[in-house]
Amino acid sequence: MKAVLSTVLNAAPGLAAAAMLSLTASTGALAEESGEMPPHWLVYIGTYTGGASEGVYLLHLDTETGALETVGLAAEAANPNFLALHPTEPRLYAVGQMPDEDGGQQGALSAFAVDPETGMLTLINQQPSVGGGPCHIAVDLAGRHVMAANYGGGSAIVREINEDGGLGGATAYVEHEGSSVHSRQQAPHAHAVDLAPNGDFLFVTDLGIDQIRIYRYDSEDGSLEPNDPPYAETAPGAGPRHFTFHPSGEYAYVINELDNTVTAFAYDAEAGALETLHTAPTLPEDFEDSNTTAEIRVHPSGRFLYGSNRGHHSIAAFAIDEDSGRLTPLGHTSTRGETPRNFNIDPSGQFLLAANQDTDNITVFRIDPETGGLEFTGSEVEIGAPVCVVFRAPFE
Repeated sequence: MKAVLSTVLNAAPGLAAAAMLSLTASTGALAEESGEMPPHWLVYIGTYTGGASEGVYLLHLDTETGALETVGLAAEAANPNFLALHPTEPRLYAVGQMPDEDGGQQGALSAFAVDPETGMLTLINQQPSVGGGPCHIAVDLAGRHVMAANYGGGSAIVREINEDGGLGGATAYVEHEGSSVHSRQQAPHAHAVDLAPNGDFLFVTDLGIDQIRIYRYDSEDGSLEPNDPPYAETAPGAGPRHFTFHPSGEYAYVINELDNTVTAFAYDAEAGALETLHTAPTLPEDFEDSNTTAEIRVHPSGRFLYGSNRGHHSIAAFAIDEDSGRLTPLGHTSTRGETPRNFNIDPSGQFLLAANQDTDNITVFRIDPETGGLEFTGSEVEIGAPVCVVFRAPFE
């Protein structure tokens, strides 16, 4: 097995430690303290149900070859679209749906226990998301609270995590107001919740109002308070969707769904403030068909950024300037399917998994450590309507 330090892929100076911190925080402790990679990653797939999918699925990704193997249905659930792992305990959380009092469906947050031997899931409990169309979820660094974004209601909610890993009462709820210039921006549409690297701020991207709302977050009581400044803006009609930080903590990036761009920011960690650096396109200049963007990820090395195009059906790659955080487009790679709503990079930075929602397949690409280029490994699996990819190290 290759050592994890070697697979951080020639991290730029000053970024290797941050990349390793991100690795262990996002996947749990590695099986061996020596720094050796496990033989495979556990890969959880969130889906839209009603077609070929029945809930959350479990895969194994071979850390040497990139071969992807379907283990099976980890848990039945209604539209468990986005997933998040507890930082230390064998727990997984999802946004989706649950029955309401009238016999219909309402937005839900679900808590699952993870079987340490098999990786399979058992439902602990569900709680309402208090908003329509929950579409993104996160767990705080202390493992005390879960937060989620409601697209339909333009809101975000925080719920406490009970001792058994189940979800308790709401500790915070914020609802946005406003609109913007695009036909899809007649009302707020919160699309993602992301914590700052130190956990002190929560960033809620809102597609409907072209803002990234910034809240001061207290991990002790789960409260949210508007920050000063209270938001960062994108261009009118951009439609900010998903958001991510650079491993150094000095920069942040948002992918804009409606105008097919990525905006780079300088980040002031003390003030929780974002300063716009520039905006780069995700599409080739000669592409004229319809397209919307979806996911955004920074490589663990901090050298590359990737974003997905739905319509062009590709992953757009960018080089990140170490000194400025600015982006240089590197090209596009077909995801070998349609509508890559989500993708993720394995914790060692070797492989990118693209989830093609409309063709029911997940494809594996090897990442070139020098160029950031993507090469299809030949490995893919069929999963109905995949919309989220989450990695975890196997349990000891």
